[in-house]
Amino acid sequence: MPDYETILYEKQRKGVLITLNRPEVMNAINREMETELRSAFTEAENDPEVRAVVLTGAGRAFSSGYDIGGGRQLEWPYGLPEDTNIAGAIDVQRERNRTENDCLLQIWELGKPVIAAVNGWCLAGASWYSLACHMTFASDQAVFGQPEVRMGADTNFLWVHNAGYKKALRYALTGDHLDAQEAERIGLITEVVPHDELLETCFKVVDRIAMTAPETVKINLQVATRGLNMMGFRNALLLNNELKTMAHMSRSVEFFKPLDDARREGGLREFLRARDGPFLPEPFGPRSKPREE
Repeated sequence: MPDYETILYEKQRKGVLITLNRPEVMNAINREMETELRSAFTEAENDPEVRAVVLTGAGRAFSSGYDIGGGRQLEWPYGLPEDTNIAGAIDVQRERNRTENDCLLQIWELGKPVIAAVNGWCLAGASWYSLACHMTFASDQAVFGQPEVRMGADTNFLWVHNAGYKKALRYALTGDHLDAQEAERIGLITEVVPHDELLETCFKVVDRIAMTAPETVKINLQVATRGLNMMGFRNALLLNNELKTMAHMSRSVEFFKPLDDARREGGLREFLRARDGPFLPEPFGPRSKPREE
C-alpha cells in the first residue's frame, strides 16, 4: 500500500475509509491530495476485499474546497497572474480543469460504490467531490456552499444534476451557505444523520451492499452512471470545464480587484472577510446567527 501524506486509507469491515487529512487547513484540496486520492480509489477498486468506499474528512470539515492559499500575484486591469498572458493563462486553467474533472469522473465511474460522509464544512470544490459520490450522508452539523462564485469562479453541473436547476441556481448565483437539512430537502444529499452516528450509518450501508454479489453491484452502478452519461452527463461536465475557464478569465477591476487588494494587504483571512462579509448573515448554517462575543 502506498504511503499517503494528505489522506488516510483504513480498511475496515467490508470497505475502506478514506479520510482527507489536512485538518490544519480544513482539509483544503491541493495537487498532492488529488494525486493521492486517485491512487487510493484505484487501490480500492482493485482490492477484492473492498466492497465500497466511505470518503470523509478529519477534524471539523469534510473539506473547505480547493486550496486558495498562496498563489501568484495578479496584474490589473485583466486580473492575470504576473508574467503571463491571456493565452498562457487559459492553457494553465484548462489543464487544471481537466485534472479536477478527471478526479470527479473517477469517483462517478468507479466500479464500487463511493459513499460521502460529510462531517462538517463542505465548500466549493469539496462539495463537488461529495456530490460525485454515489451516496452522500451528512452530519446534522454539515454546511454546504460554493462561496468561490463570489471571487470569479464557477459552480459545477453536479449541483444542477442533484438539486435541479432552479434550486441549484439559488446557491450557484450567490455562493450562499445551506445546512444539511436544506441540502436534503432540495435533493443534494441522501440523508441527514446525527453527527456521532455518521460513519456507523455509512458502514451499515457498506455492510448491506456487501451482502449483494459484487458483479451485480457493479452492473447496477453502471445502469445508473452509464445511463446518465448517455443522457449527456459526461458532456455537461466537459462543457463545465470550458465555461470554468471563461469564469476564471473574466475578473473585472470593479468586482475582483478589491478582493485582490485585500489579500495583498491582509493575507487570506482579510481576503475571505472582503469576499464573504457583504453576504452575512448567511441564510443557513452557523453564520446565519450573530457571532457570540
